[in-house]
Amino acid sequence: MTSTKEHPTTAPQAAPAEDTARRGDRVAALAQRHGALVALVVLAAVASLSFDSFATGDNLGNIAVNSAFLATVALGMTFVIVSGGIDLSVGSVFVLGGVLAAWGSQYGTVVALLLPLTVCAVIGLVNGLLVARTGLAPFIVTLASMLAARGIMLAITDEGADTYLVAKGSFFATLGQSKLLGVATPVWITAVLYLAGAVLLRRTAFGQRVYAIGGNEQAAALMGAPVARTKIAVYTLSGLLAGLAGALSAAYLASGVTILGYGMELDAIAAVVIGGTLLTGGLGYVSGSLVGVLLLKVIQNVINQIGSLDSAYQQVASGAFLVLVVIAQTWLARRRRVG
Repeated sequence: MTSTKEHPTTAPQAAPAEDTARRGDRVAALAQRHGALVALVVLAAVASLSFDSFATGDNLGNIAVNSAFLATVALGMTFVIVSGGIDLSVGSVFVLGGVLAAWGSQYGTVVALLLPLTVCAVIGLVNGLLVARTGLAPFIVTLASMLAARGIMLAITDEGADTYLVAKGSFFATLGQSKLLGVATPVWITAVLYLAGAVLLRRTAFGQRVYAIGGNEQAAALMGAPVARTKIAVYTLSGLLAGLAGALSAAYLASGVTILGYGMELDAIAAVVIGGTLLTGGLGYVSGSLVGVLLLKVIQNVINQIGSLDSAYQQVASGAFLVLVVIAQTWLARRRRVG
C-alpha cells in the first residue's frame, strides 16, 4: 500500500498576517467610532485646566442647552445620511418650526407643538416622496425645500419684520425655560430622543433596513427591503425633528427668531460625520452624532473663552477641523475595507 503524506498548507503561515489585518481592522473601527469621544474628553480636560470659567455649572449648562437644539436636528440627519441621502433643508425647517410654534402658543401648548411638527413633517414627507419616487438627487430636492421653507417663514413674518412672542406663563414657555434636577428641560427631551433613536436605528428592523439601503440600495431591494417607504420615513423623521428643535428653541428663547438656522444644515452634517457616520451611507451611530455636536459646541466655547480670535477666524478654525476629521474618517473607512 502506498502511504500518503499530508502536505502542509499555507494557512498557518498566513495566520499571523490575517491576525494582524484583523487587529488593524478592529483598531480602525474603534478609532472611527470613538475617536470623536476621545477628542472631546481631551479638549474638555485641556479647557478646564486652561480656563477657570470653562468647567463652571453655568458654562457647562449653556453648552448643554446650545447643543440640545442642534443635536435634535443632527439625530434626524443621522438617519438620512446612514440611508445614503442628505438633507439640506433642516436649517430652514428649524427656523420655520420656531416661528410657527411661537405663533401657535397664543392658542395653547397643543397648537404650539402640533402645528410646527405637522408642517415640518409634511416638508420632510415631500422630500422623501420626491427622492424615493422620482429618483431626483437628495441634494437638489432638499436644496429646493430649504429655499421653500425659508420663503414660507419670510412670508408669514413679513420678510422677518414681525416677531412672534411665546405666550408668557404658558406651559409651552415653561417647557423651554424650566429645569429638572438643575438641567434645562430641552436637554432632557434631547436625551430621551437620542435613547429612542439609538434603539430605533440599532435594534429594529426599520433601522437595519436603513443600514442596508445606505450600504447597497440595489442589494437591499433584491432582498425585499421596502426601499422607497424607508427613504420616505427617514426624510419625514428628519423634518419632524428639525421642526421639534425649532419649537423647543422658540420656547427657550420666548420668541420665534427669524434669523436662526442659517448654516445649521452644515453644522448638523459636520456633527454626524465627526461622530463616525460615513457620508456615503451604510455606517453610522446615533451616539456618535451626539458626541460630534458636543465637540463642535465645546470648540466654539473654547474659541469664545480665548476671546481674541476674530469671528471670521473662528469659522476658519471650525472648517479646518472638519476637513481633518473627514480625511481621518475616509482613511479609516478605507483601512477597514482593506482589512
